[in-house]
Amino acid sequence: MQVTLAVDVMGGDHGPVVTVPAVLRVLAEKPSLQCLLVGDEAAVYPLLSSLSPATKSRITVVHTSEFVTMDDKVAVALRNKKQSSMRLAVNAVHDGRADACVSAGNTGALMAISRFVLKTHPGIERPAIMTALPTQTGHVHMLDLGANVDSEPEHLLQFAQMGSLVAEALDGHAFPRVGLLNIGEEEIKGNDLIKQTHELLTRSSLNYIGYVEGDGVFRGEAEVVVCDGFVGNIALKSSEGVARMIAGMIKEQINRNWFTKLVGALAWPIWQGLRREMDPGRYNGASLVGLRGIVVKSHGSADVDSYANALRVAILEVEKDVPGVIADRLSVSAASSAESLS
Repeated sequence: MQVTLAVDVMGGDHGPVVTVPAVLRVLAEKPSLQCLLVGDEAAVYPLLSSLSPATKSRITVVHTSEFVTMDDKVAVALRNKKQSSMRLAVNAVHDGRADACVSAGNTGALMAISRFVLKTHPGIERPAIMTALPTQTGHVHMLDLGANVDSEPEHLLQFAQMGSLVAEALDGHAFPRVGLLNIGEEEIKGNDLIKQTHELLTRSSLNYIGYVEGDGVFRGEAEVVVCDGFVGNIALKSSEGVARMIAGMIKEQINRNWFTKLVGALAWPIWQGLRREMDPGRYNGASLVGLRGIVVKSHGSADVDSYANALRVAILEVEKDVPGVIADRLSVSAASSAESLS
């Protein structure tokens, strides 16, 4: 299947020196992949100089000298930077020149631009940021991770519906377990938002298993965990921080003295495997679900390996037609609800 990605190469902390090599790596993995590299051609072309003619033919550079900074306010990015690399990359999806957009730029700006240009599916009031996180049994899809900090119960229900459909499409789960992140599993715990959302999810047709605590997320108690963006972003950043702390502590303990270095060398394959499993970059690539097109957000600080993974997430979503799955299933669900009311 031929896939075309529009890549905002100027986004993130490092810009083209990370984004372009990541694109080249994934192009080598995926012979049918085509890429639009949106950014300053003066920064992009030198990184393409050693490519073979065959690889160059799969790349189109879309020049712009305007880009959204990490400090730009959303209104500035949306109204005043209509020729930014981020905006042009999202426009390419809207116009059908690309199947998906990937950016490591300003999250708020990317969400606002994507929502303005691509619009949401009928029945979805707000898009959500969703990503996969590692668990003891595989991974869990968690949303919202920062797009909405003032959600209503109906919004969380919509997030749960979309998350369930994505888990089904990407992982093949026939009936994904959906949990609601809470401070406890007991019915009496949680604020009004949680309790009202719990009631909606209980009455829904989802495979809702009830409340899931923070540690339950990583035990793999559910395939989908739902929360509002404020809580979700804190949970995500905390988990990434803990993973890096543990990796640092292991390295520090191994380097304490000659004996620990020797033991560490003997256990090196184990440490390397653990490091790979706990590396947040391995799960880099958060989807803006609910839009009528595919937009994937990379960490701003991503290195080449991490950014390449965000590109792979976008390719997988194109191959699985995630927006189409969501649109089809939501329309069927709306029709069923209307039928039951008539």
